[in-house]
Amino acid sequence: MRIGIVCPYTWDVPGGVQSHVRDLTEALFASGHEVSVIAPADDTEVSSGAAPLPPYVVSAGRAVPVPFNGSVARLSFGFLSASRVRRWIRDGRFDVLHVHEPASPSLGLLACWAADGPIVATFHASFERSRALSAAGPILQSALEKITARIAVSEKARKTLVEHLGGDAVLIPNGVTTERYAMAEPLPGWPGDDGALGFLGRMDEHRKGLPVLLRAFETLGRKRPGLRLLVAGPGDAAEVRARVAPELRDRVVILGLVSEADKVRMLHSVDVFVAPNTGGESFGIVLAEAMSAGAPILASDIPAFSRVLLGGRAGALFPVGDSAALAATAAELLDDAPRRKQLSDDARAAVRAYDWSTVARDVVRVYETVVGDGVVGTSSS
Repeated sequence: MRIGIVCPYTWDVPGGVQSHVRDLTEALFASGHEVSVIAPADDTEVSSGAAPLPPYVVSAGRAVPVPFNGSVARLSFGFLSASRVRRWIRDGRFDVLHVHEPASPSLGLLACWAADGPIVATFHASFERSRALSAAGPILQSALEKITARIAVSEKARKTLVEHLGGDAVLIPNGVTTERYAMAEPLPGWPGDDGALGFLGRMDEHRKGLPVLLRAFETLGRKRPGLRLLVAGPGDAAEVRARVAPELRDRVVILGLVSEADKVRMLHSVDVFVAPNTGGESFGIVLAEAMSAGAPILASDIPAFSRVLLGGRAGALFPVGDSAALAATAAELLDDAPRRKQLSDDARAAVRAYDWSTVARDVVRVYETVVGDGVVGTSSS
């Protein structure tokens, strides 16, 4: 099967949807399918020595940062992007087109407008209400009505789709390539003898919850002189350090944006991996990655995380936003090696349900329900 996949967010900045598209593509390749991906990407950066795009990714032009769902989404929308999407569809002669987040003002929406033929859409986002989405409903409808089959990555994402856009979707969770995270050497000097906590996410994105963890670390750090905190992800390191009491700053190690290989090593470098997110998550791919690495997990009890962690059986939970509870539970885990080992074992077992070998097979079944005799073409409008 020849498959065209549309990624709405810039390929230049890591994110959950980009990881989903990348790993799905690799799983489809492994199953013998042909795949091409179109995504926003900065042509100038790519041509001037930045990390090259994978051979299966086509650039649709530079992305623009847009506030969305408590985050900053880097989207591509305009005449240049529309032209490139249309040409990519025309030249690709795909059996099926798979667009991600078609309701966002980016490539997925442009692809739905441009394409004729079988279209599968995956919805990732979850939120309680959106005035912008409600107002844009009539405009979106002309694109969304062309979608042949819909996938939601979580029950919350499905609920958001039903309530805001209408229609329903089959539930297929995010995937993770578990073997990629299973084995790695820790970073030099980590985790050490006095305990280490870890955080992975955008440091400057409030809903990722780093401020909650920093407050908890101040409480713990004053009681545990050797405890350290390892932070990985994009953001302003100086701003993060400024939030930490001066006497504890040398024990907060900030890696910044890391490669995939170093991300895996980071997950193997901590005694407790902390996911203090405050909301806006429909699944929790970072949890699935940490589970695959066997990291003992302490996460906020937002519904998406509680579901992935089996209500606390595959990772400890604390009340969202409660730094005191985070500190208390982290202290218990740091002092209880057998419990950490049990959480690690249970996490590795639970995450098998999300391995891409299983998830991609379910996605292909959806493709098979919509593929017809012809190929995806471009509309005349």
